[in-house]
Amino acid sequence: MAIRQRFVALNESVRLRGDAAQHEQTDAWSNRDLIPLPPSRRTWGWFNFFGFWSIASLNLANWQTPNTYLTQGLSVRQAMLIIVVGRVFIAMFSTLIAWAGLKWHVGFTVQNRYSWGLRASYIPLLQRILLNFIWNAVQCWNGGRLCAVCITAIWPSFARIENTFGPDMPTTTYEFVGFVVFWFLSTPFLWIRPENFRIPFLVVCTWCSVGMLAWMIWALTVAKGVGPLWNTGQQIPAGSSWSSSWLIMAGINQSIGSLAAGITNGSDFSRYASARRHYVIGTITSCLITGILVSLIGLVTAAAAQKIYGEVYWNPPDLLMVMMDNGNGSSKARAGVFFLSAGFAFTAMFENICGNAIAGGIDLAGLFPRYVDIRRGAIITFLAAWIVQPWQLINRATTFIAVLSSFSVFLAPMIGIMACDYYILRKRRVRLSHLYRTEDSTYYFWKGINWRAISAWICGWGPTIGGLVVTVRMDPSPPRPLVQLYYMAFLIGFFISATVFYVLNLAFPVPDMNQIDDVDVYGTFTAEEARRIGVVPLSDNTFLDGINGPEIQTSVVSGEKGQALQDYNA
Repeated sequence: MAIRQRFVALNESVRLRGDAAQHEQTDAWSNRDLIPLPPSRRTWGWFNFFGFWSIASLNLANWQTPNTYLTQGLSVRQAMLIIVVGRVFIAMFSTLIAWAGLKWHVGFTVQNRYSWGLRASYIPLLQRILLNFIWNAVQCWNGGRLCAVCITAIWPSFARIENTFGPDMPTTTYEFVGFVVFWFLSTPFLWIRPENFRIPFLVVCTWCSVGMLAWMIWALTVAKGVGPLWNTGQQIPAGSSWSSSWLIMAGINQSIGSLAAGITNGSDFSRYASARRHYVIGTITSCLITGILVSLIGLVTAAAAQKIYGEVYWNPPDLLMVMMDNGNGSSKARAGVFFLSAGFAFTAMFENICGNAIAGGIDLAGLFPRYVDIRRGAIITFLAAWIVQPWQLINRATTFIAVLSSFSVFLAPMIGIMACDYYILRKRRVRLSHLYRTEDSTYYFWKGINWRAISAWICGWGPTIGGLVVTVRMDPSPPRPLVQLYYMAFLIGFFISATVFYVLNLAFPVPDMNQIDDVDVYGTFTAEEARRIGVVPLSDNTFLDGINGPEIQTSVVSGEKGQALQDYNA
């Protein structure tokens, strides 16, 4: 009995509590961070979204993107063409998927419930959680390399620290200390709620963008121009199986796929928008301007550094170490390197917190709403970095990382289902109260599973999975059709799943797909939004007198109130 009482007490102490006055009920499907966001929590203006997408561009991967295509034999112009086209597609798909969050103020976790069914929505959710765990760990490791450069800039002897790890440990003490420092410095930022991200975005964007521009200007000034890298022409080997057209197609597919995870859960952050135009302006300008410029600056800097050092350094930490002669350089060189590496590290830190830790927190909240909110989920995601052990992944399992980078094969079909369901089948209409209950819910389907979504999703990745397998295995002579399908995996997966899902819904229709609540159950909308959508505002006592709390969630407005509702909507 005593043990049972202790368990009950422990359970009560760790369970989340919501403010009933703010409709923050906590149960098996809902908590404060899962309900549709009320106007008071929608604080993101255009700069928040500009900053959010900028930190996804102001990073090491985007800096080195041109190198990916140049090493395949493409020219500089072709590489930049891929980057520009890819960024246009990213802006388009991001806005397409995030619109449900802008209108209904729910995130990816809840958004999938009306497509997959309340229980089957765990399928996309678990995939996202897996990605968040692993990419968080990998990002911490990459950020640790930048921290190690910062430490070396302050204490040059750190570059010569003795390796105390044995031969079975696939890393060095130098790298591991950088990882530990980065992880611990990142942890306090997990307590910042997404509503308050404006100042970190401002600091990160200013610091890193100024640093990148200063680095490029310094390199051009010292080198007095760019090196041969800038004039690289098309150099596809004569015996290559692929023409430049196919390599460009593969590059565009890879460019979109690299941000597919961010596209998929776009509504997690778009729901914080104070107005729809803020999301559109901030996202499009950042995707097109920042995303393209960072790759261009990285290309110019690498080309200028080629003239200075006689070698091409694409990886910023490597070039920074060369610039200060592994810590043996002048104090001015070390100060400049510290400023640059700290800017990169801080950007990587907040990119990881937003894109992996916070997103992971939201996804975990969807699995355990009674016990996990955004903050707790973010902490769990960050702690998982020690279980994932990124030093094993980075230094040994290169194939595993390649699989993760190609995970858009599975994400693109999800995006296709989301787009088809929301825009074509439901005509942008969602019944919010039915997303948080199983009893009499339109979105419960068959035992909480919409088999149409599962079938369409499998059809989307089925044709491209073979190309992924042979590419990751690096087969010397893979079947050409498989690789061609893989080179177009994102677009193929998106359109096949969208089409199959549409056909299945025509053949096996779901009733009441375009229904909405009569009443704004959660106090989600402003008066203007409620009138535009066609629901009665929760605060409108003229129509809601006598209806409150749980009764609103399950009632159908009828009688005098029903007539009043019709008059209101008219």
